[in-house]
Amino acid sequence: MTVAEKFVLYALKIGALELIPEGRKLASGRMSPYFFNSGLFNTGEALSKLAGAYASTVRNPSCTDVIFGPAYKGISIAAAVTTAMWKNYKVNMGFAFNRKEEKEHGEKGIIVGCSLEKQTVCMVDDVITTGTSSGEAVKIILANGGIPISCVIAFDRQERGTDTELSAVQEFQRNYKIPVHSVATLADLIAALEKDVQSKTPAIPNGKDILKKILLYRDKYGVK
Repeated sequence: MTVAEKFVLYALKIGALELIPEGRKLASGRMSPYFFNSGLFNTGEALSKLAGAYASTVRNPSCTDVIFGPAYKGISIAAAVTTAMWKNYKVNMGFAFNRKEEKEHGEKGIIVGCSLEKQTVCMVDDVITTGTSSGEAVKIILANGGIPISCVIAFDRQERGTDTELSAVQEFQRNYKIPVHSVATLADLIAALEKDVQSKTPAIPNGKDILKKILLYRDKYGVK
């Protein structure tokens, strides 16, 4: 079983990937038949599994000096991923995150943790929705002397923006020339649902119906 398959199944198990037959209204106004909420990776076991999935997705770890997590959700992810890199692969990376407000005393500045100066940086976050916050994180890394070389997110909806043919991930890659790697994607969720529906003992209630709705949603809003 691939990392993506394991991640999708565990996310479904804890409700971080929620299947919603009636749909849920997104900020874009679209009614989505599924929703990803990384905030539900909120136990030691869940965070450990999340970190392990990220660590296996980080590309060229020997070329990366620092794992950077933008505030706020990125902070716990970066700390956990750095730990997983050492525990699983014996790769000893630095870890850093940013404050929302710059301190004038004590540990001054906006960066907490490892210095970014002249360091290659892998940014980690849960998702890229509009690309705005991720773009701000890139600017913070550059302003503090870091060299952003990659970004890893938990889930890519592979969905077009409201006024573009590109997804938020594709726009981010185009605008900042930084590759984005996803632990799992909408395609992985669909594959998991198709496998479950074809099973002799399906584990997902109303899987066939929700799969149909997700496929229709992808056909309408998915990237080409």
